[in-house]
Amino acid sequence: MSRDEAFAQAGKTAVMQNVHGTMAFLQNYPPFSQMETSHLAWMVERCELRFYAQGESIIRPQEGPVKYFYIVKQGMVRGERLIVGQETPETTFEISVGECFPLAALIGERATRTEHIAGQDCFCLALPQADFVRLVSLSATFRDFALRGVSSLLDQVNQQAQLKAAENLGAQYSLDTRLGDLAVRQPISCRATLPIREAVRHMHEASVGSIVITNAEQRLEGIFTLRDLRAVVADGVVEMSEHIGQVMTPAPYHLPPNATAFDAAIAMTERHIAHICVVDHGRLLGVVSERDLFSLQRVDLVHLARTIRQASRVSSLAAMRTDIRHLVESMLAHGASSSQITHIVTLLNDHTVARVIELCIEEHGDPGVPFTWLCFGSEGRREQTLHTDQDNGILFEAANATEAEAIRSRLLPLAKRINHALAECSFALCKGNIMASNPKLCLSRQEWAARFDQMIRTTTQENLLASSIFFDFRVVWGDPDGAESMFAEVLDHIAANEVFQHQLAQHALVSRPPIGRFRDFVVARSGAEKDTLDVKTQGLIPFVDGARVLALAHRISECNTIDRFRLLREAGVIEPLDADAYEEAYQLIQLIRMQQHQRQDRENLPFSNRIDPDTLNHLDRRILRESFRQAKRLQSSLALRYQL
Repeated sequence: MSRDEAFAQAGKTAVMQNVHGTMAFLQNYPPFSQMETSHLAWMVERCELRFYAQGESIIRPQEGPVKYFYIVKQGMVRGERLIVGQETPETTFEISVGECFPLAALIGERATRTEHIAGQDCFCLALPQADFVRLVSLSATFRDFALRGVSSLLDQVNQQAQLKAAENLGAQYSLDTRLGDLAVRQPISCRATLPIREAVRHMHEASVGSIVITNAEQRLEGIFTLRDLRAVVADGVVEMSEHIGQVMTPAPYHLPPNATAFDAAIAMTERHIAHICVVDHGRLLGVVSERDLFSLQRVDLVHLARTIRQASRVSSLAAMRTDIRHLVESMLAHGASSSQITHIVTLLNDHTVARVIELCIEEHGDPGVPFTWLCFGSEGRREQTLHTDQDNGILFEAANATEAEAIRSRLLPLAKRINHALAECSFALCKGNIMASNPKLCLSRQEWAARFDQMIRTTTQENLLASSIFFDFRVVWGDPDGAESMFAEVLDHIAANEVFQHQLAQHALVSRPPIGRFRDFVVARSGAEKDTLDVKTQGLIPFVDGARVLALAHRISECNTIDRFRLLREAGVIEPLDADAYEEAYQLIQLIRMQQHQRQDRENLPFSNRIDPDTLNHLDRRILRESFRQAKRLQSSLALRYQL
C-alpha cells in the first residue's frame, strides 16, 4: 500500500471512528436515543462540528431564515430575546448538552425570534437545513419530535412511568381504551312492557347484572339491575308480573363510544353506579359494567370507593390507605396521566372525608345544625397525592353574630373529633392550624364573606399567604349552595380590585423555578438538603400560583390548575400553545413527584418533595429542566402583564 493510500485509509478510519463516537454520544439523549440506527448514522454523516467561543452569536433574528439545525455536543447555549417594555435582552432559556435548536424556526422556514449565544465555549453539531428536511421525512421518531417538541418527550416519560409501574403488576393496560371498544357484547335489552319476571330470566340466562329498556328504535329509556331487583323483592310492593317499566331507573346515565375507561371509572365512582350505557346519537350500542371494566383494567376503583363509603369504623378507613397506594401504582401502569391520578386520589379522599364526618356524627350525635365541610389548598384543587395534610373549614348559616357564636360552640367539638379521625387516616394535622377545629375557620356564611373581603381589601403578607390557600376552595360534604353563592360574590370583588390582583401576581413570583442563568439546576448548597431541589415549592407552585391569579382576575371559579389553564385558554387570556406547554410541564413535574412518593411509600421512607436531579436519567432531567423553564416563562408573562 502506497503512502497516499495509507493516508486515505487512515482518514476513512478516523471519519468512521468519529461517526461512531458521535452516534454513541447522541444515543444517550432523546429523541436521538429512540431513532433507528440507520437514520441516526445518516444524520451524523451530514453534520459538521463547529466551535463557538463564549459570548459568540450562533444565530440571530436579523440573519433571515435559519440555515442549520444545531445539537449541543459540549458547553451551553443561551437564548436571549428583547421583551416588550424592556431595554435590554433577557435570557429566556438555556440549552444544554444533548439538546437541539431551533426547531420552530426550521419547521416554519423562517428566522429565529431569539438570538442564540454561546453561554460558554461550546461545540455544536450543525446539520444543513435541506438535510434536516430530509431527516424529517426519513425518521418518524425525529419527525414527531420536530413537530411536537417537548410534547413528544413527555410521551416517552409517561411510557417509562407506565412500564416501571407495570413491572410491579406484571401486566400493562390502558385507561385510554374507548368504551366503544369495551362494550363489544350485544346488550341484553327489552321493552318497558315486559314482565319483571321475564326480564330477570333474560338476565339470568345471559349471566349479566343488568337489562336495558329501549323503545322500538333502540333508544335508551331505562335500566334495571340486580340492585333494583333486591329492592323490589325487599319491598314486596310490586308483583313480579308487573311491567319492568314500573321499576326501572329511567333515563340512566350514559356516555358516548369515544369516552374512555377512565371517564367510566370516574362516573361510576362519583355516581355510585355499576353500569354505564354506551349511547351513540341516542341509540344504545352496549353496556359497560363495573365487572367488565375492572376485569380488563385490574383497577377496582368503584369497589374501593364503595367500601370506603360503607366503612363502619374509622380504623377500617385507615386500613384502606394501603389499597389507595396500590391503586395509584396500578393507574400508573395503565397509562393514566398525573392529573388523572391526582383526580382519583382526591375523589377517594373526598369519600374518606365524607365517611369520617358521618361516623363522627354517629359517634358524637348530630349537632342539630346543618353545616358544610370545606377544603382548601391541594384538596380544593383536586391535586392531592399520597402525601397530604389537612386544609379544611366549616361553613354554616346564622342570622346574626350571637347565633353564629352559639352554633360555633356546638360544632367545634365535632370538628375537633373529625380532624383527629382524619389524622388517623393519614391526613396529617395541619401545622398552621388551617382546620375546621380552629374557631377562626368554623364560620357562618356572612363571617366567611367578611374574611374573604378582608383578604382582598387589606393586602398584607399574611393575607396574601392566606389567599394562596383559601382561594382554592371547594365543598366536600354538605349543602354546597350557600358556599358557592358566597364565593361567586368573592370573585366579583376580586375582578373589580386591580390592586389586589397586582399584589397577588407579585406574590406568585416568590417561588422561583430552580434553574439558573448559566447553569443546569439550582440546588441547595449545604445542610441536610444539599444537592436537592423541591419539586413542589419550586416546580409546581409557580404554575399553581400563576393560574390562580389569572383565573381569579377573570371570574373563573374552577380551582384545578389544569382546568384553570384550559378555561383561560378558552377565554383568550393565554395563548393556546402557551397553555398547552404549561399544562404539560405541570403534569410532568407532578408525575416525577408522584413516582417519588410511590417509591418512598414502598420503602417505608418519610414522604419528601425534594429530589436530587443527578439521580434522574437524561430524559427525565431534560424534560424536568424544560418544565422549570415553562414555569419561568409563566412568571415572566405575569411580571409583564402586571408591570412587576
